[in-house]
Amino acid sequence: MTKNFENSRRDLRERAFQTLFSLEFDGDFLTATQFAYEYDKSSDLEEHDLPAFLLNLVNGVIDHKDELDRQIEEHLKSGWTLERLTLTDKTLLRLGLYEIKYFDETPDRVAVNEIIEIAKKYSNETSAKFVNGLLSQFVQEN
Repeated sequence: MTKNFENSRRDLRERAFQTLFSLEFDGDFLTATQFAYEYDKSSDLEEHDLPAFLLNLVNGVIDHKDELDRQIEEHLKSGWTLERLTLTDKTLLRLGLYEIKYFDETPDRVAVNEIIEIAKKYSNETSAKFVNGLLSQFVQEN
């Protein structure tokens, strides 16, 4: 990872995605967030302070998870449920939707574009298109 990318908002969104994904398998919020943030930062063993942006994203998705899931499910095509989605797609959708609906610091289109880039990295082009299509519905409504 280049120093320019480290601690950028994209980097922190990616680390929020990693944290939220890992929490689907249980675990402690702060421990998972600290691990995702520090994973490839340096070879030293010092603990780093977690950026507020990262904590706000992870905390926000956790606090609004049921509401986010309900909103996502309402926008899925007929016959589709959250259970049918991959864990990667669900996590990306929750994170993107949280940033669109509840995080006023980020323009909606920026939030969608950032999540699409993370989808391309952790899934595939089909997943990125699916996430884009669904999140774009919320941008149009906003």
